[in-house]
Amino acid sequence: MKFTDGYWLMRPGVTARYAASVADAAVEDDRITLYAPVKRVLKRGDTLNSPLLTTECWSPADGVIGVRYTHHAGKASPGPDFALTPRSENGSGKTVREGSVVELSAGDLALRVDTDAPWQLDFTAQGRTLTSVGRRGTGFVTDAEGRHFMLAQHALGVGELVYGLGERFTPFVKNGQSVDIWQADGGTSSEQAYKNVPFHLTNRGYGVFVNHPGRVSYEVGTESVGQVQFSVEDQSLEFFIVYGPTPKEILARYTALTGRPALPPAWSFGLWLSTSFTTSYDEATVTSFVQGMTDREIPLSVFHFDCFWMREYQWSDFTWDPDVFPDPEGLVARLKERGLRICVWINPYIAQKSKLFAEGAREGYLLKRRDGDIWQWDLWQPGMALVDFTNPAAREWYTDKLRGLLGQGVDCFKTDFGERVPTDVVWHDGSDPERMHNYYAQVYNDVVFKLLVEERGEGEAMLFARSATAGGQQFPVHWGGDCESTAEAMAESLRGGLSLGLSGFGFWSHDIGGFEGTPTPALFKRWVQFGLLSSHSRLHGSDSYRVPWDYGDEAVAVTRDFTRLKNRLVPYLYRAALQARDSGTPVMRAMVLEFPDDPACHQLDRQYMLGDDLLVAPVFSEDGTVEYYVPEGTWTHVLTGERVSGPRWRRETHGFATLPLLARPGSVVPFGASEQAPEYDWADGVTLHVHAPADGCETVTTVPTADGGTAAVFRTRRTRDVLTVETRGEQGWRVLLVGADDTEGVKGADSVERTPLGVLITAAAGASVVTARWS
Repeated sequence: MKFTDGYWLMRPGVTARYAASVADAAVEDDRITLYAPVKRVLKRGDTLNSPLLTTECWSPADGVIGVRYTHHAGKASPGPDFALTPRSENGSGKTVREGSVVELSAGDLALRVDTDAPWQLDFTAQGRTLTSVGRRGTGFVTDAEGRHFMLAQHALGVGELVYGLGERFTPFVKNGQSVDIWQADGGTSSEQAYKNVPFHLTNRGYGVFVNHPGRVSYEVGTESVGQVQFSVEDQSLEFFIVYGPTPKEILARYTALTGRPALPPAWSFGLWLSTSFTTSYDEATVTSFVQGMTDREIPLSVFHFDCFWMREYQWSDFTWDPDVFPDPEGLVARLKERGLRICVWINPYIAQKSKLFAEGAREGYLLKRRDGDIWQWDLWQPGMALVDFTNPAAREWYTDKLRGLLGQGVDCFKTDFGERVPTDVVWHDGSDPERMHNYYAQVYNDVVFKLLVEERGEGEAMLFARSATAGGQQFPVHWGGDCESTAEAMAESLRGGLSLGLSGFGFWSHDIGGFEGTPTPALFKRWVQFGLLSSHSRLHGSDSYRVPWDYGDEAVAVTRDFTRLKNRLVPYLYRAALQARDSGTPVMRAMVLEFPDDPACHQLDRQYMLGDDLLVAPVFSEDGTVEYYVPEGTWTHVLTGERVSGPRWRRETHGFATLPLLARPGSVVPFGASEQAPEYDWADGVTLHVHAPADGCETVTTVPTADGGTAAVFRTRRTRDVLTVETRGEQGWRVLLVGADDTEGVKGADSVERTPLGVLITAAAGASVVTARWS
């Protein structure tokens, strides 16, 4: 929200008061409290009839400093509040006072204030200033309507770029944007977002989390072009400065505070196929889709039933449409006999025609207006109401319905919607409606995820969720919402996913082929490549099917080949998934996350790193032309073996069998032995793709187990022209020396052969060491 009219004036009816100096500083061992008048105090009389802002500063963890600005402290806050771990009030900082300067340190991060100088807060680390709060950086504003806002401004350095703020489809770098953290069902082609997260980070080594679940209004280099401003309609404003210095370290500290992603089950990394939304389908249709995938040798892992598995006008009643699915238990069982997992669509709304409406109304489980009536409208479902998840009995009632579906064999739920939440309502627990608008998504997904953990166990629980806010990363997986079937929408989806990854979310998917409309065969094939080189992969549309044969024989071949490729990459992807769980690093990574010291990577949003070692540049053009940036070193095209040296920009033209998929210089990428499914013994028969390691380089490659353990560890090192791969264990394994052509001097091998990609060595039975000449 903008309050000023240019640099000099305020907007009509707006009055602003800013902290001017420090009148008093209370310094304790682990925190500082500053009292700031909003005008210069020259004599005693100046202390009268004027506000005094309170600024509390503390640290919940090393590298994190919390700050809370307060005008009037007597305002009650009924919640909800973000659940933070460690709790924000547990002091772990250290204070020092030297003359007029007070400092709070939290590991390498420090807050420095000169109490004799005009108001300024400097956040520093390792001898440099990260950002500062200056003369208009702390204050409150009242507008013509009498509303009261707290605001903060943080200085932007020259060349400083801002990222994050949730899954946003606007330009990837947020400089120059006005952003409201406010959940909306706005598709992927507007400034609105399904997943709003009041957290941003910059390329200068720090992030900022605003601890407010309601509307947070950002002006990112807009109202004041050298500042990031954020404001809330409240009497207090709390935020955390999160130091890195690298983007990965920032995310690690931020997710330690707000929650780390759970580990999705291994089967979820395979290909998902949906009925699509408004298309006509019954058991015969579903069976034909599944059989069609089998006949065309396309591995399928999950089948998803979208909305119309239930009867029209009755969403949600959690009852299969008896006219279309007369034997739902049998249908689910028959699909599971084919090795499939089952997902069904749900939402948190109850239509008036649903038998659950009267039940929920009678028991008080539905959200009410201020006059006591049930809140209803006719958008989406006629007369629909919202489940009031702040009521523990309503949560139990809702999950009992879902528990019945799990008993039928359903494995997971697509938790759709949860964004259009009204504010003219009264919540069961007295929550503030403005704060609950965004937070509803968190409660909704938490309720469903906890049920799945209870019924299926940790490691088997997962959602396919659309809405989220800060902390929602704990309940994976999230997908990008309703995009159009265009190349532009494919690109905007990727921007949203990369922004979400920089907001603490480890796993992300999107509708392959686009949701609205029908993709051209060319676009479908390009989107299949992108989709199957994403964290999670789902074929889904609105009013048209997404079965590959609807888009031609070549689409079938592309889908088959890239699904098989992804299944072979699951040992590698699952290792990346463990990194998301353990440190908050997303599986799909913006280039700035992996290469923060390369300025050319700071604005890239049409390519990404998939895990540590694979660069993906989707093709967005009709003719197959793609431009992408290659960081320093010699990279290798995974699909062709071609080598590319960076740093440089590349322009290539690709048919539908390939795209830029490059392996990092010196990387060792484990490929599993099975193409048919994501679940198998990843260590048995694993092939290590070794990409030209430098002399003296040593790489440790871990192959995980599906429960997050370690199945095998390989140590690869090069000494001059000799490559050695060493392991422990009895599983069979192979080494592919990508780009090599010398088959002489190999030891510890059962067989050696030349392939189009390089020399393939099969380790002898029981061998723990293989050596080869590298040339």
